[in-house]
Amino acid sequence: MKVITPLALALVALTMGCAANHDKIVFSDESDVRAAAAASTAAHPAAKDLEKADELQIEQVIFGYLLERHFWDLADYSAVFLQTDDSQVDALMKKYPGHVPPVKSSEHAAIQPGHAPLDKDTGKPAMILSTEINAPNPNGTVDAVGRWYAGDAVTGFRSFHLTKINDDWQITDVK
Repeated sequence: MKVITPLALALVALTMGCAANHDKIVFSDESDVRAAAAASTAAHPAAKDLEKADELQIEQVIFGYLLERHFWDLADYSAVFLQTDDSQVDALMKKYPGHVPPVKSSEHAAIQPGHAPLDKDTGKPAMILSTEINAPNPNGTVDAVGRWYAGDAVTGFRSFHLTKINDDWQITDVK
């Protein structure tokens, strides 16, 4: 008669438990995972219960704040692209006509997975700015995030708290 030691019994139980788990292990370098991650960062979540005009005004305020900072001065960027609709890009191009680097429309962007965005006109690195606007708080204020991206090594964000004062959204806190 063979005796099964407690260690052997534990290994059998562990193996059976692992064999019963049929979940696929997903590696971060699989193409479908990369595509899903890119889609999630490219998605522009719509704020619930906000009028479209309020969303656009909040975007303008946040993009304006980010464009007036010079966190890209340490590198040679030749363009800033905005992840928003064309009317917003046009409005901000007119508002900041002499911005360095210039605000450009998305047709000038070359974006490839795993690479920093490039300006098609110059072949140099570019920066992408985006916003995420949350649903209004019970007190009518709004929280949002402004992000910048110029490749995996150059990425960041600021959190904004905005209040509507006399029909204009204003930043009341930045973190």
